[in-house]
Amino acid sequence: MKPLLSISVLLLAVLTGCAAINPGKPALSEIQGAKIGLRDTAIAWPTDQWWHRYQDPQLNELIDESLRGNPSLAAARARLAVANAAVSSARAVRLPQLDAVYNNTRERFSENYIYPPPYGGAMYTDNSLELKLGFDLDLWGKNRARYAAALSRAQASQADAQMARNSLVSAVTQSYFNLQDALRQHEVISRIVKQLQDVTQITRQRVQAGLDTQVELKQAESAVSSAKVQLSQADTNADLLRHQLAALAGQGPDRGKSIHIAKLAAAPQGVPAELPISLLGRRPDVVAARLLAQASASEVSAAKAEFYPDVNLSAFAGFWSLGMGELLKNSSRVYGVGPAITLPIFHGGALNAQLNAKRSERDIAVANYNQAVLTAVREVADASTSIRALQQQIADQHASYQSISDAYDIAVQRYRSGLGNYVQVLLAQNEVLKQAILDTDLKARAYNLDAQLATALGGGYGAAAAAGGSAPSGQAGAPGGTAADTAPASTHALKD
Repeated sequence: MKPLLSISVLLLAVLTGCAAINPGKPALSEIQGAKIGLRDTAIAWPTDQWWHRYQDPQLNELIDESLRGNPSLAAARARLAVANAAVSSARAVRLPQLDAVYNNTRERFSENYIYPPPYGGAMYTDNSLELKLGFDLDLWGKNRARYAAALSRAQASQADAQMARNSLVSAVTQSYFNLQDALRQHEVISRIVKQLQDVTQITRQRVQAGLDTQVELKQAESAVSSAKVQLSQADTNADLLRHQLAALAGQGPDRGKSIHIAKLAAAPQGVPAELPISLLGRRPDVVAARLLAQASASEVSAAKAEFYPDVNLSAFAGFWSLGMGELLKNSSRVYGVGPAITLPIFHGGALNAQLNAKRSERDIAVANYNQAVLTAVREVADASTSIRALQQQIADQHASYQSISDAYDIAVQRYRSGLGNYVQVLLAQNEVLKQAILDTDLKARAYNLDAQLATALGGGYGAAAAAGGSAPSGQAGAPGGTAADTAPASTHALKD
């Protein structure tokens, strides 16, 4: 009982001698979903391959290539590997450490030290062969907290990898629809150029007949040239978008040359009536931000544990001898066991400075989480509002384009018949060109907004987990797995 009593007294003395912990300021609190209008409501979530609803094999192939070959995803996978290695390292510290150690030192022993004759003043070989066992008892949870922090950061890296996937898919999808818009503009402007050339021919005939002057002919020729400039701009824009898509797919510019105009299915309809609170578990950026806040909170706990004594158990067994011939003899055996206690008493404020830094890093992480939540809510609201407004805009724009096209046809007929003048034709020409381009832009915007909404709703992140299955791994080549099930939708303040 005496050794146990001695150890208890020693531990009590150690605890009373620890450095004082600065209480610090109150921790920053996480934002509450209900306070920013999130509701516990069900909506139609996008799948992890939501772009298939456009029924466009060409787009599907481009996205598959991008998920296989884009460098940003390779970088995301590398960051995830680094984070997983940190988890393994933090886990290893919590386990016993066993080392084999061999030392061989040829030295002269001092005649004026602890070595008696014949050792003093002579040369000998000092040999030792040992197994050393060490185990940190982690009484205050420092290693457990560091492991929890590393695990949270690894899960955050998983979510970041999924966010990189979502961003890539969104970029490919929107660039593709912008390219389709440019290709359709080429078709529309080409038709208008043909119409303008027909009008120019009519004008030339009217000049020959003495019904018009060179002024009207030059105006007609100028209109053709102006339309050809816009046609060239549409072609240049299409080429740039082809280059962009090829780069996103991890390939050279020649890949873009094979992308052709496609017949698109109708853009999906419908937007969420209310913003669901489960959005916070469906957005990989929000999940990653929350996990980083959890990691920072764990690191605060680890910093607090630095104020308490470290208690390590160590043991060794092996052989020590002077000279090689005696090393492995039974008489050369050594062994021992005992605790090692390190007590922080005065470090010049270093421990409190470290703790304050970790508390500030935690507050930064919580603030970043709050910003990620607000950004997620705004992006969904923006996309939903824009889609609702666009549906009416498309209907009105189509009616406007149809009306001005009819007016242009009438103006041309009147001009050909000698009942109208070229000014009426010119005004109608300019408006037709403007409305035609706007018509294709609005149709392309419908697809882009739908892609933005799918991305804002998480891009299918956590879809399988929410349905009761395993987390989605995404397309071939995409970083697999998610941490959605580790990040609850409800929020609470992270305490010390």
